Amino acid sequence: MQDRQMHLVAYLKTGPTALHVGGWRHPESTLDDILHPSRYQHIARVLEAGCFDGCFFADLFGLYDIHGGSFDPYVRRGGQISYLDPTVVLPVMAAATTHLGLGATLSTSFHTPYHLARWLGSLDVMSGGRVAWNVVTSATDLEAQNAGMDALPPREERYDRADEVLEACFALWDSWDEDAFVLDKEAGYFADPAKVHYANYQGRWVKTRGPLSIPRSPQGRPVIMQAGSSDRGREFAARWAEVVFTVQRGKDEMKEFYDDLHVRMDKIGRRPEECAVLPAVSVVLGETEAIAKEKADYLDSLIDPELITASTSNSVGVDLTKVKDPADLAKLQGNQGMKGTEQILQQAMKAEGLTLAQAAQTRHRRRELVGTPSMVADRLQEMFQAGCCDGFVLAPTTFPAMFEQFCRGVVPELQRRGLFRTAYRGRTLRENLRS
Repeated sequence: MQDRQMHLVAYLKTGPTALHVGGWRHPESTLDDILHPSRYQHIARVLEAGCFDGCFFADLFGLYDIHGGSFDPYVRRGGQISYLDPTVVLPVMAAATTHLGLGATLSTSFHTPYHLARWLGSLDVMSGGRVAWNVVTSATDLEAQNAGMDALPPREERYDRADEVLEACFALWDSWDEDAFVLDKEAGYFADPAKVHYANYQGRWVKTRGPLSIPRSPQGRPVIMQAGSSDRGREFAARWAEVVFTVQRGKDEMKEFYDDLHVRMDKIGRRPEECAVLPAVSVVLGETEAIAKEKADYLDSLIDPELITASTSNSVGVDLTKVKDPADLAKLQGNQGMKGTEQILQQAMKAEGLTLAQAAQTRHRRRELVGTPSMVADRLQEMFQAGCCDGFVLAPTTFPAMFEQFCRGVVPELQRRGLFRTAYRGRTLRENLRS
């Protein structure tokens, strides 16, 4: 048995497309159930049977329309769209499972701490302590405009506000002591008011009085996830994150990110085991390597080049068809864009001598681990034992087929090698992440 075991979290969307822009067109992908509870109950049960730590829904507060100034490519060609609010879907999944962690993406830029603490705290209580909050500051003006703002504030300001929002939420989640309920019918004594507290938080950007009306959950508060790759994003992660979702080009880049985050954590007194760093991977599995490669080639044939350009444009916050010189990217971005995507493009341009447009087209191509379950397990084991990560965020190519195949084929192989749990050890998500 290995002393250290990897963690697995699933990347989900309440729509047809996750990170692979052509996967929804595959015959193995289901589409007629996107708006039905059964879709989300099924994948929750599949992931729990595979002993995944949890899942989380990536989300956007609107429809992308940066490419060409229109949402046409995303609607017409099946881009990453949230057709349902994940905070409504997650309770359905919680009711269908017992152990699986459940994550929601919510922005600190558009919601008050009290709303956030109330939504997430309620779900954490109802799920028995299995909720994670994927904290984002948002990266597009369209989201700001949907929230009644003219544009996004500068990135540094958004992170400064995010620090305060989390401080306020933590104070609100601490409003109730663990043993506040008395429930004495005979004495007429329901709960002890001495164990309920005001938050009285006031910062530069947010303030809230409290107390929260939601009692303490079994894990105290939701697990904090984060995915920022900028310098300020890494600083934020070092302070708050218990799970970091990162997209890296290769093993060297994974290792650099992993080590850098640990240095930052050490400087503020946090131990490495307090945060699981999980790079994104996707897989294409076959009975033989040749069959897996043939499947991967077919998946590539389903990719729409315009949707790749649109997806990359939306991620960097600029219509790339209008960028003639990469040096102009920052000028055109303003306060928009995800630094993680920008860094991957820069890495590809440098390593392979590509133009910006070429790097954008290769961003979604053949990023999967392709092979038999044993071969894919070899690759995951190699990265894990090389000290590049603490496990992986698994993003689907086909849905739900890829997850089903991974749980049937790769998970048992990892378990056989002692690299992954065979049963849940903890009662809450945080306990499972620490075990």
